[in-house]
Amino acid sequence: MANKKLIEVALPLEAINAASAREKSIRHGHPSTLHLWWARRPLAAARAVIWASLVDDPSSHPEQFPTVEEQNIERQRLFKILEDLVVWENSNNQEVLDAAKAEIMKSNVNDLPVLLDPFAGGGSIPLEAQRLGLKTHAHDLNPVAVMINKAMIEIPRQFFGMPPINPDSCVTHTIDGWMGAQGLAEDVRYYGSMLRKEAENRIGHLYPTVQIPENQGGGRATVIAWIWARTVKCQNPACGCQIPLIKSLYLTKKKGKEKYLRPVISGKHVSFAIESGKCNYSGTIGRKGGVCPKCNATISLEYVRDKGQKNELGAQMLAVVAEGNRTRLYLAPDDEQILAAEVERPAAYPDLEIAYYPGCTNCKIYGMENFSDIYTSRQLYAVNEFSNILPSIIQSIRNDINRTDMLESMKTEYCNAIQTYLAFAIDRLATRSNRVCLWNTIGEKIEQPFGRQAIPMVWSYPEVNVFSKSSGGWESSLEWIPEMLENLPIYGGEGSVRQSDANIERYTSKYIVSTDPPYYNNVPYADLADFFYMWLRKNIGNLYPEIFSTVATPKETEIVAEKYRHGGDEEAKKIF
Repeated sequence: MANKKLIEVALPLEAINAASAREKSIRHGHPSTLHLWWARRPLAAARAVIWASLVDDPSSHPEQFPTVEEQNIERQRLFKILEDLVVWENSNNQEVLDAAKAEIMKSNVNDLPVLLDPFAGGGSIPLEAQRLGLKTHAHDLNPVAVMINKAMIEIPRQFFGMPPINPDSCVTHTIDGWMGAQGLAEDVRYYGSMLRKEAENRIGHLYPTVQIPENQGGGRATVIAWIWARTVKCQNPACGCQIPLIKSLYLTKKKGKEKYLRPVISGKHVSFAIESGKCNYSGTIGRKGGVCPKCNATISLEYVRDKGQKNELGAQMLAVVAEGNRTRLYLAPDDEQILAAEVERPAAYPDLEIAYYPGCTNCKIYGMENFSDIYTSRQLYAVNEFSNILPSIIQSIRNDINRTDMLESMKTEYCNAIQTYLAFAIDRLATRSNRVCLWNTIGEKIEQPFGRQAIPMVWSYPEVNVFSKSSGGWESSLEWIPEMLENLPIYGGEGSVRQSDANIERYTSKYIVSTDPPYYNNVPYADLADFFYMWLRKNIGNLYPEIFSTVATPKETEIVAEKYRHGGDEEAKKIF
């Protein structure tokens, strides 16, 4: 009979819950910042569950702890180890990790088990198993999930302790020895910066600086973002006004610095003046419809949807957000800014159809049939251009690596690794370079659209300047990745990742299985993941031809119960 494990008896839940909740405020270096994935499990919780599932409860050893009191004393000792283990700052604390591993070894005949997660998803469980020293296998059907896991637990370990290969590293760094993936992180930064410079040479003219009015100091400033609104012709035939569809007229609600849009009607055109203070104007659209600011006629959502499906919704630039002196400047758009945005869509770009799930992909009923439709022309051109430049950067990496003494067998793998992380940076750029993003009026920054596992319909939206240093630009998109690499488990176990269909997989080896199982009908992972899949397939499909062999993410054998995919609730239940 198997020994009873600690998790079956008691856990210090308060400490685990506190550490898990605190993770939401930890950004820099956190693995979740590598690439977006839906419904990630907290690392602290995953770490605690794995460890407590492998460590014997004291009651399993009455020969050592014959009384309840002695068992409680020993259990408290184990709790202390676990409480230290879940603290974020101890993620690479060797003393804490050694104490945790020692208990695993003690409970497993001096052997570390092999862990399998057949539904690895965002990779929290495999990563934490690796941190605890276990040899780990991460499987998933979804190619995006597979690549996230590869980028966290498989690829970096191949190059642990290696110095960077970029030509500047020997000049700018004097560190004796490189811990973990620090060298790889430096190269991701270097070649990511090279990619940015080439992109700016090609498309920098599409992102001009903005003229600051003399009464605000004059000169020119870097644009952070342009604020846009979708427009629709008024439903009243006698009016004909082109209505900007705006839920709230506030640009910023930051206390003491409030800015808002004041409507200015001239003929059939609505423009906006930017004012300070409290806004007393209502938006033009809400959950039940809208209103024309000129004639006060109501606008039904059915009407707006019909116009969207006929490709008759327009767009109007409302404001320009620029970098001020330790503040944001909100400026009215001039002709230069408006003309710069008039970009033709690229001749060729990746694309996939958006599946319709009511309440999840509502953008579909407003005419956005394909993922390319959720980008402005300038956004699509920019993300596509970063992708087009990537092969030339990889050639530069090859040239640099050939001047090193790295083993020939590793040179190609190292180039592939950097290419993978740069592809992830392009995905991060795409996440905040689309017209279903939101403008955070408190934080004065761009928010990505996947906060609730959906691609919503957004009426007014920010368009980021990809060359600004603010949230959503290339530098921000890139920097999260090397920071994550530098914080990966340094002394962890081996990690193996592969694409696998759990419906047909046959496991013959002995594993400890820990997983977060499929969510029945909660999240249409595969359909949402197509947002990233099309860019990853373009940028690294050549490196992983088997993983990206399908045109879109595999859906037929995905273990979900989606009535819109499977023809109703009952059929979806049967398939699940």
